[in-house]
Amino acid sequence: MATREEWSMSDFEIGKYIGEGKFGKVYLAREKQSGYVVALKVIFKVKLEKYRFHPHLRREIEIQRDLDHPNVLRLFAWFHDEEKVVLVLEYAARGELYKVLRAAGRFDERTAATYVASLAGALAYCHKKGIIHRDIKPENLLLDLEGRLKIADFGWAARSNAKRHTLCGTIDYLAPEMVEKKAHDHAVDNWTLGILCYEFLYVIGTEVPPLTERRL
Repeated sequence: MATREEWSMSDFEIGKYIGEGKFGKVYLAREKQSGYVVALKVIFKVKLEKYRFHPHLRREIEIQRDLDHPNVLRLFAWFHDEEKVVLVLEYAARGELYKVLRAAGRFDERTAATYVASLAGALAYCHKKGIIHRDIKPENLLLDLEGRLKIADFGWAARSNAKRHTLCGTIDYLAPEMVEKKAHDHAVDNWTLGILCYEFLYVIGTEVPPLTERRL
């Protein structure tokens, strides 16, 4: 997609609604000049103000725009107007890994190994750049048209130049040091990788309560 200094909604043909989060909605879109298909994450400022989430969004943008890895969802650009902030993101056509896992019940060893290897490589890349994601879970892992895994949603991400103390993420995946309210670093992502490895192989949807949204 071509780069510009300034963007607006008029630069895109807006397509179908593809998802919703706490602060806004996500739409499929096509950039008019290039024809490039993207996802537009539309975040409403009134909700950012209500939950005092401005610093988190600013950090999310600063972190994600500097990441360039085949298994990390790209943030191409962002812009804002009086009512909203819009993130121009890579479109992951197959959606959340969560939905794929729930439909399958569990993955076979080859599939699980492929996803775990992809995720491990992407996390190693982020950690080398001094970034901790802190909310790795199937809902935040997307799949592109070819089935390639993409880490998304860097809303709780932080730079790991020092130990962190914020209790954040999703309760089912929290590392012991975070549960115990101790200082933590990139190791919390590695803990989550182990949890996901188990979940991919052994959690069968018909034998346990269904996976639900588990944000704190």
